[in-house]
Amino acid sequence: EVQLVESGGGTVETGGSLQLSCVASGFDFKAHYMTWARQRPGQRPERIASIDWNGERADYADSVKGRFTITKDNTNNHLYLDMTALKPEDTGLYQCAKGYGSADEIDGIVYWQWDRLGQGTQVTVTS
Repeated sequence: EVQLVESGGGTVETGGSLQLSCVASGFDFKAHYMTWARQRPGQRPERIASIDWNGERADYADSVKGRFTITKDNTNNHLYLDMTALKPEDTGLYQCAKGYGSADEIDGIVYWQWDRLGQGTQVTVTS
């Protein structure tokens, strides 16, 4: 059974930093892209960072580019997200996802889907 368990969330002031972790089990972690998704209050999950199977290539949503770094450790099945210069709009539930994901746009709204999402860890940034 695929399991994704996130940790590391919390409450931080604007400009602060956090590191999120995700431990994966039940599948061949080293053979898969992995993604961090964020669900803001009242919104659908959005893809914010993805990394390729061997951790060499990453890409980011414009909203986090230059502030967040995704890394992947295939020796211990961990995915990480280092977040710096946090803003109140970064507040949300951060979930680890298996795969890059696929997106559909309906009436101007983008709907992302993944094979599996973890339960998530809450990040709150205060102003």
